[in-house]
Amino acid sequence: MDGTDPAGALRRIHEVVAGARAGAADRDQLLTALSGLRLLREELASWEPELITAARAAGTSWVALAPALGVASRQAAERRYLRLQPSHTGETTGEARVDAERDRRAGDRAVADWARRNSAILRRIAGQVSALDGLGPAAQESADRIGAALGDDDPATLLPPLAAARPHLTGPHAGLAQELGEISARTDQLRRDAAGNRRSRD
Repeated sequence: MDGTDPAGALRRIHEVVAGARAGAADRDQLLTALSGLRLLREELASWEPELITAARAAGTSWVALAPALGVASRQAAERRYLRLQPSHTGETTGEARVDAERDRRAGDRAVADWARRNSAILRRIAGQVSALDGLGPAAQESADRIGAALGDDDPATLLPPLAAARPHLTGPHAGLAQELGEISARTDQLRRDAAGNRRSRD
């Protein structure tokens, strides 16, 4: 198939199909058409998630996308999209990608809820780290990111820069590093628990 001309490829395949129906297609034509059809199918399949992504970016809801995708609900539309997406975390099947994405979202919600309940603790530690003196360039960059995150209303935004700062807190700052380690362990456990709870409900 000519990758730059799907319409032309489809037209040639259709001509072979018409010939096959009339008993006028030879072996080489049929094999070429089958090969072209496979390539065309792969190219068309790659367009669907791209178009869905663009539609979502343009403000289209999953409810509006569902009939265009030939499914009955917003959940089914989102599920189809996740199945079509390439995996960045090692899942080998569409169903596994759906489960991984749902686990991630459940974990994000659990961690965000925990961060809001423990906002005072997170802001105290973040304030201490951002105010440290005599840090090296990398540590100071982490501290500056924490300081910027302190201005956000959502305390969950503090978690990534706090985790990134932990390796830089050595020597006299080991106590802060230990507190950050405990926070990371807690949020990791929350994610695991949230994923387990979600799967037990399915």
